[in-house]
Amino acid sequence: MKADELFNVSNDVVAITGAASGIGLAIAEVLAANRARLALFDIDKAALATVSNALAQTGVEVFARSIDLRDRSALREAFDAAVGHYGVLDTVFANAGIGAGPGFAGLEGTRYPGGALEAITDRHWDDVIAVNLSGAFATIQAAIRHMKPRRTGRIIVTTSIASFRNQAWIGTPYMPAKAGAAHLVRQAALELAEFNITVNAIAPGAFATNIGGGRLKSSEVAAIVSRGIPLGRIADPRDVQGLALFLASKAASFVTGAEIPIDGGASLGRTS
Repeated sequence: MKADELFNVSNDVVAITGAASGIGLAIAEVLAANRARLALFDIDKAALATVSNALAQTGVEVFARSIDLRDRSALREAFDAAVGHYGVLDTVFANAGIGAGPGFAGLEGTRYPGGALEAITDRHWDDVIAVNLSGAFATIQAAIRHMKPRRTGRIIVTTSIASFRNQAWIGTPYMPAKAGAAHLVRQAALELAEFNITVNAIAPGAFATNIGGGRLKSSEVAAIVSRGIPLGRIADPRDVQGLALFLASKAASFVTGAEIPIDGGASLGRTS
């Protein structure tokens, strides 16, 4: 089979949460370039409108809806509306997420009391879990209502290498939220295989996005973090595009329950 057939997503209906910036936007752009039909969701209404208009001007069909993943009823209604618009739902990227602020230590190892376990507020913990874990669950739940009757579908969840690698400089709630999302992927993959629905995860390392206040966009912070990455740099959101296209295409038809790191080798350990 030729590559253009193996990776063909033309006319597939692909829903993406957190689509207005960062990794979600990069995924939307690569799928648009390969002629998928898009359903874009994001909490940032203005940014979503800008992105949707830009992609639509390239000739791609775009459905957009501003939603907060913590509102499960609104999330279900948004998915229903997208399927009402297109008639089907082929692929979902459960990508939306939030950072958890600074961890208990800085990048140079200095302890930060504000990130200590006893300083984590109930509200902060609940928000991180609600978006990064419960939001992924709610997205999967909303999607499979439309996929199971057709006995086909692809679900891709954005986790993080923080799901299996502890990091002192990242807020503690982020680790269990992403670990839970990774285990959810495996559990969902096991259950949904009977319906020919694959469920996989993309586990980014250090990407220069808006998450965490966009601190990895700082050249100073990026330089420090890059020391622990064997490939020697922070990722650009577009670095995810090849993997996203693979998982959304028939090339990945026998891949399910996988969590694929995309981290420049950071999870392997340091070379110096």
